[in-house]
Amino acid sequence: MRGRAVRLSLPRRTVGDLLHFAAAVPSVPVQKRMRLKAVVDARAACRDRPRWTAIFAKAYALVASEFPDLRRAYLKFPWPMLYEYPVSVANIVIERDYEGEPAVFSILIKRPSVLSLPELGRIIDHASTAPINDIKEFRRSLRISALPRPLRRLLWWLGLNIGSGRGHFFGTFAISVYSALEAESLHPLAPLTTVLNYGVIDSEGDVNVRIIYDHRVMDGATVARALKRLEEVLNTSILHEIRSLPKNEPTASGLRTLGQMHR
Repeated sequence: MRGRAVRLSLPRRTVGDLLHFAAAVPSVPVQKRMRLKAVVDARAACRDRPRWTAIFAKAYALVASEFPDLRRAYLKFPWPMLYEYPVSVANIVIERDYEGEPAVFSILIKRPSVLSLPELGRIIDHASTAPINDIKEFRRSLRISALPRPLRRLLWWLGLNIGSGRGHFFGTFAISVYSALEAESLHPLAPLTTVLNYGVIDSEGDVNVRIIYDHRVMDGATVARALKRLEEVLNTSILHEIRSLPKNEPTASGLRTLGQMHR
């Protein structure tokens, strides 16, 4: 049976380069089952529900401010070392249509811990809907992917192994999820120190949350403590912020019920 050759698109080249460098990372997943019923209920009561990606990005950045290991990276240049960043930069993976093909891109958000959930949501919404060429990270990804492979790989290696450049071009942690499609990845690959990943939130508000980490940078016990702290942050400071957001307006039937209660 004869098929046909399909040329690699620019986004497919990007994924190939990413996996090439991710293969060198000794990554290990650690998972915790989190109870987020209060967060789920508070979010459901909001007039404009904050994105779960924004919720987890901000919570993780807050945890990373307490855990320096989560802001470190393993570098090979000029010699093997750990490099610590002063703040977190989130690398948010987004699927977009590119020339009729589903394609993976990512945006960078510096210091998500100091942004409000609506602000984070607007950044993610813009990257999800604006024309591809309007997003600087998307344009840069396409330009690099158009280069010959030896040059692409050199630029990737330099970007991943020069401290200041790595944070600027790749961020300090990634979030990659597709729970909206009722599925979850058990071990997403990336050349970053940590990847945050969560599954489908069930009717009780429980969800599997994972951190896939570079074992050269930290150990599993540190990640387990970070996950425990992440659940605490989600159920305290993040919950308080969600509860402060504008709420849904009561329906006419709801107003009648309230009126009856005060008679």
